[in-house]
Amino acid sequence: MTSGSFTQDGVAVEAGAPAPEPVDGADVLVTVRGGTLRGERADGLTILRGVRYATADRFAPPVPERPWSGVRDARRHGGVSPQPPTRSVATGGWSEVGVESEDCLNLTIVTPAADTRRRPVVVWLHGGSYRSGAGSWDRYRTDRLAREGDVVVVSVTYRLGALGYLYAPGVSPGNLGLLDQIEALRWVRDNAAHLGGDPENVTVIGQSSGAHSLACLLSVAQARSLFRRAVLQSPPLGLGLGSATTAGRVARRFLARLDGDPHAASPAAIVAAQRAAEKDLALRLGFGLAPAYGPVAGVDPLPDLRGWREATRSGADGLEVVLGTTRREVAYFLADGPLSRRVPLVGRAVEEGLIGAATRRVFHRPTLRFAQRLAAAGARVFAYRIDEPGSTSAHRACHCSDLPLLFGDEAAWGRAPMLAGRTWAEVTDRGAPLRAAWLAFVADGADALAGRGWAPYAGRGGHIHSFG
Repeated sequence: MTSGSFTQDGVAVEAGAPAPEPVDGADVLVTVRGGTLRGERADGLTILRGVRYATADRFAPPVPERPWSGVRDARRHGGVSPQPPTRSVATGGWSEVGVESEDCLNLTIVTPAADTRRRPVVVWLHGGSYRSGAGSWDRYRTDRLAREGDVVVVSVTYRLGALGYLYAPGVSPGNLGLLDQIEALRWVRDNAAHLGGDPENVTVIGQSSGAHSLACLLSVAQARSLFRRAVLQSPPLGLGLGSATTAGRVARRFLARLDGDPHAASPAAIVAAQRAAEKDLALRLGFGLAPAYGPVAGVDPLPDLRGWREATRSGADGLEVVLGTTRREVAYFLADGPLSRRVPLVGRAVEEGLIGAATRRVFHRPTLRFAQRLAAAGARVFAYRIDEPGSTSAHRACHCSDLPLLFGDEAAWGRAPMLAGRTWAEVTDRGAPLRAAWLAFVADGADALAGRGWAPYAGRGGHIHSFG
């Protein structure tokens, strides 16, 4: 290649010449900092799957991926962190896992083109209570966002459960999943320009435990420098951070249930011991909404609880943040449960009371307090709330009801029970304002939302934008 040329999707292009139109169905070669990847062109997008950003031994911090020779295949999804099966009545009850592997530190990348343009970059952190999920799952398919917003979207897969968050000195240091996320953000910074993106215009969007992770990362200087904006969807901030004492109890029970060398046990044995320890301690430690395995205060890279609050404030100046909740978050976990099915009238009234109280305690109030703290420290903060007035589902406007609005993928979400009473066309229409707002924020920040009539959230009684 001459000095006056560049590569677009694996094709050499002379500077000043019109770029060739990529062909759907064709393989594409994308050269990043570590080497060359073979992806594919589909529906007007370049897609790279299973892109390794780091490696890690079991219970060890991640190590950046080393350069490679030749062409590495990036047409198939990479591994997902070993995890228990999950079912949710609200989202459809399907189990979507993939190939479980401890070699799971990989990315799914969707870009309009791997050219020299500097598009906004979105990094997606999935939820799943720190015990399930993957950035590669179909329910998080980001094609629509990339296409509608002309943005690069990078979805992160990281370690979960005991493999990602066991805190047992001498066995596992804890908070490894957070360290994975930071390493992924470093990879994005170093490679965004090779993907048609702008490394100086990165927005992290997280949902549920992904949003909780993002709240943690706002207090970590090495992470905070890697992104410009943040969107926190349904962060369960009322759960706070784990303590070393509680995490130690979980670790002791996990090791007792494993009954063997944790470094030599099979991934299946690790997951089985993880689940057994969760059940053993559920009543004693009050687990329910709170995950047994998650970020622990005072363990690298997090400061202690007081330090987390202070570090979040000190890093807020110049930060732009959108955060919010759905109206009935906890209906995801409780609605249409055994009580309301057995005693319909009384049971449903009790159930609704529990849903409202728990939603306020775990989601609504802590999220607005966090917003106020950031705003007081100099961040430009916008708050929102999602409602579902037309749904006939018992789960309406529950936790995760924002996801079909954001991703707009009928194949993944069209049959979700929480959308009962809505046609997919109605779901698409309801999601359009949310996607437009997020994509405007990703591209142009707080000014874009202000231009759309959003008022900043400045404290109690402040403006909360409604998606209803």
